[in-house]
Amino acid sequence: MSSRFVKWLPNLFTMGNLISGLFSITFTMNGYSRMAALLIFLAAFLDLFDGRIARKLKVNSELGVQLDSLADVVSFGIAPALLFHTLSPHSLLTSLAFVLYPAMGALRLARFSTKPTIGYFMGIPITLSGLIMAGMGLFLYSNSFVTILLAILMVSPIRIKKF
Repeated sequence: MSSRFVKWLPNLFTMGNLISGLFSITFTMNGYSRMAALLIFLAAFLDLFDGRIARKLKVNSELGVQLDSLADVVSFGIAPALLFHTLSPHSLLTSLAFVLYPAMGALRLARFSTKPTIGYFMGIPITLSGLIMAGMGLFLYSNSFVTILLAILMVSPIRIKKF
């Protein structure tokens, strides 16, 4: 394998994560909520491998770390929030949850980028939160209180062991 390809392989998975999130947004906007939810699951599958591949091939890079955070904000922050907002009856609480969820997800990722933890997550990972939101979307269910709770849990001081 070409060394250039090996260096970019993890980033290709990250780009797949990002593209899945962008397609999820597009499908949500076109009324295909279940497909949008499935694309968030696909993004999580791709996200599972990008870092592992980078570590295994010893090609970690600052570019890859930053790209991963940006992809995660789209795929597990904005895409699930838009899916939630589309499925919810519109109210002030829905609007609050819609804004709070991706904002707290971005804050969680920025906090992790500036102060990484080893062996545990501080707050629930945005990927887990996004998967919960996608799971609700798969069943065409939305709940403002659950969405706000997930937003708070992402920035909470709760420690969750990595596995």
